[in-house]
Amino acid sequence: MQTDDRPAGMGRLTGAAVLATTLEWFDFMIYSTAAALVFGSVFFPEFSGVAGTLASFATFAVGFVARPLGGIVAGHLGDRFGRKPPLVGAMVVMGGATFGIGLLPTYDAIGVAAPLLLVALRLIQGLGVGAQWGGAALLLTEHAPVERRGYYGSFIQMGSILGAVTGNLFFLALVATMSDDQFQSWGWRVPFLSGLFLVAIGIYVQLKIEDTPVFRSMRQGSAAGTVRRSPLGLALRLYRREILQAAGAFFVVNATFYVLISGMLDYGTEYAGLSRTGMLMCVLGAGATQIVTIPLFGALSDRKGRRTQYLVGAVLMAAFAFPLFWLVGTGSVPLVLLGLTIAFTIHAVMFGPQAALFAEMFPADVRYSGASLGFQLASVFAGGLAPFIMTALLAAAGAWSVSLYIVVMAALTFVAVYTVREHFRRDLHATSNEVRTSEGVSA
Repeated sequence: MQTDDRPAGMGRLTGAAVLATTLEWFDFMIYSTAAALVFGSVFFPEFSGVAGTLASFATFAVGFVARPLGGIVAGHLGDRFGRKPPLVGAMVVMGGATFGIGLLPTYDAIGVAAPLLLVALRLIQGLGVGAQWGGAALLLTEHAPVERRGYYGSFIQMGSILGAVTGNLFFLALVATMSDDQFQSWGWRVPFLSGLFLVAIGIYVQLKIEDTPVFRSMRQGSAAGTVRRSPLGLALRLYRREILQAAGAFFVVNATFYVLISGMLDYGTEYAGLSRTGMLMCVLGAGATQIVTIPLFGALSDRKGRRTQYLVGAVLMAAFAFPLFWLVGTGSVPLVLLGLTIAFTIHAVMFGPQAALFAEMFPADVRYSGASLGFQLASVFAGGLAPFIMTALLAAAGAWSVSLYIVVMAALTFVAVYTVREHFRRDLHATSNEVRTSEGVSA
């Protein structure tokens, strides 16, 4: 039964969760911007222009390979020991790896060891961000009033956008105030050195934030078996369908996010003739609109439900896939900004309610494991490969092929979400035993 055990200071909790998520994704996403702008020449100088960009984006994708492992470990720990401990650990791991990239010698200094170390640190970043999302999402959705679950959950999604936008803004300031030689030699390192701030926020969360009412209830009832010894195994045994549905739901959301935030930087400068500064400003300005649209669509899902809204977003994204590249391909800053803003708004239709949708898909005792695994599986096959696939498709066939790629991702998401059973305003305290008993199924 749903209780009213939630903190009076929901604003402080939300602020801490958003700040943690913003810094986590700032650290993760500055890599994508650096991969598009500088890593090709710094770590892969013997490659040609396109080949260097591909190699750079390949190291970007490596971080996504580690994300499911981070999600698996954090999910198991989060369902057994609480939502907060793996979240704090994720911030410390991410902050340390990001700081390490900022100190990394270049290819000219240590040769092939430089890209190898870059890959190793990117893998550690992937572990950190893979562990982070589930803890942050559940910290808010399991604390939130049931009638505002979508709204509060959307702030975790907004934190990732804030991190990406702040990262781009940081790079924009560096590019605008430095010469190319300064930026190439040391300027790109400055954002990475800020990783230590994330470690400090992790310590704050550990000391000042309580675990969720849902997990506290499970811990109090642990004698009755509500806290599982192997929550991941139970999730894989009983909720494989929901894990795959969650992964499919995230396909077009994740793929288009990285196309817009990272791939478009390369497309705008290499194919549409925009300056590096101009394209960064367009991506920054359009992405910043999600600070408003993500909470807006999260709140809308609290009134209308998550599933139908998500399906509408998938259809709209498929419909806009070709017009997006027509607008950006003009090289006109107003039209580029218009195209990116529309795309980011459609993206927010789905991204806003996603944390609440995923939380409501799984019972309390396997929620961290199930939601994290679905989220991170999609990140490997959709998000991590998206800039690499986009660069390869542009070189081989042109912009129309990237549009078709987005349409395919949208179709996969539509099918996945269409099969999801709507659990709008579900009791998040219910465990798998309670859910399956109510459905007349043996656990």
